[in-house]
Amino acid sequence: MESLNGLDLSKIKTDEENSKLLQKSAKAFVKKEETKMNIRISSHELEKIKEIAEKEGLKYQTFIKSVLHKYITGQLVEEKHKPAS
Repeated sequence: MESLNGLDLSKIKTDEENSKLLQKSAKAFVKKEETKMNIRISSHELEKIKEIAEKEGLKYQTFIKSVLHKYITGQLVEEKHKPAS
C-alpha cells in the first residue's frame, strides 16, 4: 500500500456522489429540449381540433403536438374525418 501514500482520498467520489452524477448525466442526455410556438388558425378549425382531441381523450395542444410528431416521423396515417353537420 505504499503506492497510495500521498494520494488525496477526499477527491474520490462516493457511490452516492457517482450515482447522482450518473443520474444527472442520463437526464441531460435523455431530456428533449422543447420550444414554444404560436400559430394562427381559424376559430372553426380550432373547434374541430378540440372536438377530435376530446374524442381521443387528449388536450387539444397535446393532440396537435402528437399529429405534428407523427407527420414528421412518417407515422401519420391519413384518415378522413366526416365533417360535423
